[in-house]
Amino acid sequence: MRKLQLSFFLSAFFVSLFLLLADAPNFALDRQPNSDYHARREALARKVGGVVVLFAPMESEGPNDLYGFRQEDNFYYLSGLTEPGSALLIAPAAESNAEKPAHPYTEILFLPPRNLTQEKWTGPKLGPEHPDAPKITGFDRVENMPKLPEEVIKLVPSGTRPVIYTDVASYDRTSASTEPLEFLKDVNSFLSFQDVKPMIDSLRTTKDAGEVALIRKAVDASVAAHFAAFKAVKPNVTEREISALMQYEWGKRGCERPAYAPIVGSGYYSTVLHYSDDDHVMKTGDVVVIDAAGEYSMYASDITRTLPINGHFTARQREIYDIVLGAQQAAEAAFKSSKSSMRRDVPDSLYKVAYDYINTHGKDLHGDTLGKYFIHGLGHPVGLNVHDATDPDAPLGPGQVFTIEPGIYIPEENLGVRIEDDYYVDQDGKLIKLSAALPSKAEDVEKEMNEK
Repeated sequence: MRKLQLSFFLSAFFVSLFLLLADAPNFALDRQPNSDYHARREALARKVGGVVVLFAPMESEGPNDLYGFRQEDNFYYLSGLTEPGSALLIAPAAESNAEKPAHPYTEILFLPPRNLTQEKWTGPKLGPEHPDAPKITGFDRVENMPKLPEEVIKLVPSGTRPVIYTDVASYDRTSASTEPLEFLKDVNSFLSFQDVKPMIDSLRTTKDAGEVALIRKAVDASVAAHFAAFKAVKPNVTEREISALMQYEWGKRGCERPAYAPIVGSGYYSTVLHYSDDDHVMKTGDVVVIDAAGEYSMYASDITRTLPINGHFTARQREIYDIVLGAQQAAEAAFKSSKSSMRRDVPDSLYKVAYDYINTHGKDLHGDTLGKYFIHGLGHPVGLNVHDATDPDAPLGPGQVFTIEPGIYIPEENLGVRIEDDYYVDQDGKLIKLSAALPSKAEDVEKEMNEK
């Protein structure tokens, strides 16, 4: 009898434990404090001055099925949540008027009802009925998704041209938000949607300390992966082997996926900017361009090194390599906080500094200058996306993270060189090279490759 009672007790205990764990959120990512996301929502509400509604993609609509569902960048920036199919509503405080009564600052997270059958396939989800959902998510209120229409209607002015700020689809991208909001036009046919992305982009341009810390972790893991590649690159090794090795190295350091499709291009393919087949055997006498980095807790890194496959640059390879490195160093030296720009159309931009350096150092086989072989921009912002959202008119200043990546690509010589590092501008305006631990001088690269 006592064995039967004990068996019943243990069964009940484990069932209760399972239900408790199944009803708990799964924050697998290295997430910032709820207060950081809350501050971003308040900042956006002030900037917009109206009602914002954003939807997360459904689980089957994730942008990268190979690595599973990945939350949409703007939704994650404002919420820190990876729950698919959820929605958020924020609205600034409003005084009473003829159209609407007064209301305080409002933020509501809407979660879809749990689907226990689907969760057998995709894992437990946080349900709107969870008593600690506001505390867990950091939202003032958490509601069931079907309540969204009535909550929106309470906050949208009832004038002739009410506006909801949301993620509006464009010719080159879809949106998880526009279609679900169409139902509101049944309530007010004059309702219009305005794109909120430029205002979120402006906020995302400057990273807070928590974001920089996550980017540092992505960079550090990616630097370790490049060190592994330094040792593994040799004649008769395949490009794909190097790519796989690097993904293993940053994966075991906490990165959940590559930040972009890894590029390991040798010989002629070192001159192909976005070569991603990685299916050639590396040959002695060639160089290999390795543009590969990991994503840590949604935050990207972006690092490129060019290696001599046999461990030693030829004189010509070394000449071109040193010119590219010199261009990067010239751009670093020219940087001025809150004044410098990467844009090509801005006078005295860092792009022009790097381009002029390349164009005044060295020649091709026909005696022409090398500027025409620098065929891409000098850099880009890095954050939740490897080419992150930014305010295009903002100069590079405190809190910004970006790459500096000059390159020379000469197909006629099967010779491409790119050197790319990640940089951060600290609060004093100092330019910090986040990936400085990875050698970039030619002699240091050779030394690292040849040390046992």
